[in-house]
Amino acid sequence: MAMWMHPGVLIIIGSLLLPVIRDKRLKKSYFIFLPVLSLVLLILVSFNLFGDIPFTSWNIHFLDYDLVLCKVDRLSMIFAYAFTIVTICANIYSYHVKKDLEHIPAMLYFGSTLGMIFAGDLFTLFIFWELMSLTALFLIWSNKTQNAKRAGFRYILWHIFGGVCLLGGILLHLHNTGSIDIVKFPWGSGIEYLSSYLILVGFMVNAAVPPFHTWLTDAYPAATVTGAVYLSAFTTKSAVYILIRCFSGINVLIWIGAIMAIYGVLFALIQNDIRKMLSYSIISQIGYMICGIGLGSNMAINGSIAHAFCHILYKSLLFMTAGELIASTGKTNLSDLGGLYKEKKATFWIYMIGALSISGFPLFSGFVSKSMIIESSAYLNQPFVWILLELASIGTFLYIVLKVPRSIWFTKDKRPNIDMIRSPINMYIGMGILAALCIIIGVYPNLLYNLLPYPVDFDPYRASHILSSVQLFLFAFIPFWFIRDRFKNENKIILDIDWFFKKIGGGFMTFCRSYLGSFRDSVNDSVSNTIASLVYLINFKDAKRVSVDYYLLSVIVLFLIFFIYYVMML
Repeated sequence: MAMWMHPGVLIIIGSLLLPVIRDKRLKKSYFIFLPVLSLVLLILVSFNLFGDIPFTSWNIHFLDYDLVLCKVDRLSMIFAYAFTIVTICANIYSYHVKKDLEHIPAMLYFGSTLGMIFAGDLFTLFIFWELMSLTALFLIWSNKTQNAKRAGFRYILWHIFGGVCLLGGILLHLHNTGSIDIVKFPWGSGIEYLSSYLILVGFMVNAAVPPFHTWLTDAYPAATVTGAVYLSAFTTKSAVYILIRCFSGINVLIWIGAIMAIYGVLFALIQNDIRKMLSYSIISQIGYMICGIGLGSNMAINGSIAHAFCHILYKSLLFMTAGELIASTGKTNLSDLGGLYKEKKATFWIYMIGALSISGFPLFSGFVSKSMIIESSAYLNQPFVWILLELASIGTFLYIVLKVPRSIWFTKDKRPNIDMIRSPINMYIGMGILAALCIIIGVYPNLLYNLLPYPVDFDPYRASHILSSVQLFLFAFIPFWFIRDRFKNENKIILDIDWFFKKIGGGFMTFCRSYLGSFRDSVNDSVSNTIASLVYLINFKDAKRVSVDYYLLSVIVLFLIFFIYYVMML
């Protein structure tokens, strides 16, 4: 028996009704009700009330192909659960926001993400993939600042590039195989694997793999306080989902992921803007997941899926706490904050739950997911990868657990004179639910492990594992404590790979304006004079306005035209 309603289609259609509802309370209630209804539908599917899992439904015959809008299995279900849960919490967090211009793109973004997760063929995948990019763009632009406009424009340029690569790869794959099924794509060296290369690049853009990552660190800090929460949850993790389905076990992904983990940590450590720091943190954590995908074992794939689930929750929680601070203080830089513990106790403790979760501290969600990937690298005899992932864990603990709390809540060197704005209670409710889930999953990991596609033979709470993790964090904490005063937050420009793209783009624009502009003007003048010469041939009264050189040129052009015509007639 098929699913009677596609969750993604339900959200997309339902979100379009938001502007029609006039009553403000009813509109807010409906805004929260939409993802709750989606969650109910997913629960019904999990209890097999709509048939066994896996199954397909919503099949549409289009041209010569069968499009499958809804393909349900354990992999798609666990990601759908994570996206739906975080959307419910984000909608509660955004309950006080009155702008339809922000709510509608957020729900369309969520609906298109579910559509991509449940897509059963490459064409359906591509349609929802592009809809995700478009709706995220309007979510960024809903901030209506000049910075948001520029960031949104750069965001969509990157995703157009990724979409073109993905579409090109799909068409090549269709030409080579005649199939549009979502499968594990062949991998090797040679031109025959070009379709796989293009598809992988398209996925890597959405996964924010360097050097395709600058759209993330550019756009997420420019979004609204509530909009950034949705952005942090969907695009990169949906890319992880499709990489698991299509490219698991590819060795190159092991090193891409390990380097990403270190790369994101290094740039996060030196950031001053809190949301930019969290954006680089996303890159680092996605690196763990991609590394697990590359390792390809059942344990590593389970670890990537579990870590994606946990990351969706705790990263959204961290963006919520950052947003609450920004909304109440008007400050985004760590250097402008300090000594806020008395005023922001609740935010501090909620933030620490998210921070300890992302660090992989025992009894928090990241501990039961991240360690699966790290230990998989050890089991598969990848010692250098294991070292890189452990170093990334130390770096994460340094900036997220030690540096940020000290800079915002305890440092009094630069205590700002801020008129505090009291945040609405719904923001704390949304944060509280996610914080509770981070603890529950950390304490009862089987709640998550039972949802994974492969049987789990891993105990995160072995005494040796707990002891080694605590030692690792002590190793990071002790040196930090002695050099804590040297950690200065400075408001300075930090150059990333996007510096090269901006230079190349600026040079291209200069070339277009200068050289191509001059060439255009010369061609325009030549054409204008040629036309004037032809007018001279027809009307001898204008002879004085045309030089002899252009007259001869016109004669030559006419001669060539007649000559070519004569040759073609032979």
